[in-house]
Amino acid sequence: MIKRRIFLVRHGETDWNLAGRLQGYHDIPLNDLGREQAAETARVVERLSGGTVGLDYVASPLSRASQTMAILRAELGLPPDGFRRDPRLREIGFGRWEGATWPELRRRDPVNLAARDADPWNFVPPGGESYADLSARVLAAIGELTHDAVVVTHGGVVRAILHALTGMPAAQAVELPVRQGAVYLIEDGAFELAVA
Repeated sequence: MIKRRIFLVRHGETDWNLAGRLQGYHDIPLNDLGREQAAETARVVERLSGGTVGLDYVASPLSRASQTMAILRAELGLPPDGFRRDPRLREIGFGRWEGATWPELRRRDPVNLAARDADPWNFVPPGGESYADLSARVLAAIGELTHDAVVVTHGGVVRAILHALTGMPAAQAVELPVRQGAVYLIEDGAFELAVA
């Protein structure tokens, strides 16, 4: 059981989020709302943590997550670039589906979408990875945290972590809407969703 607290943050909004496009490994920057959301998460982390001294800060290297972390740290009065980037925290890979919306995929690739609907945790999109694959790499990164930590990452990664560390059933985790501008505090096998 993990005894440290994890302040889990999904990156702020991007234009692809707004359009409902699967981003995966694509490096899409934050939009204006996304930058505001990043600043809001700093206030939530500060309130929940009771003090940001001694926290570890780690983010996905994709710009939408790294930008979110830099803004969050600046809002806390910390050096914006004073955090680690861990490639294991990047978003789930959607392969050839990246850039498409779910309605487009229902028209373009109905057979694979039906297979995904039947087993969304283990399904591998063409050229992508499954949630099971994602979980293995993400948990390796989370397992190396030795202090309370702020982790800025992606919706799929948040789902994988909530499944692994809080016991959320895989079928529920994979469908969970993960909020931007919010903090998921994981502690003692449970989580709390907090917003500014």
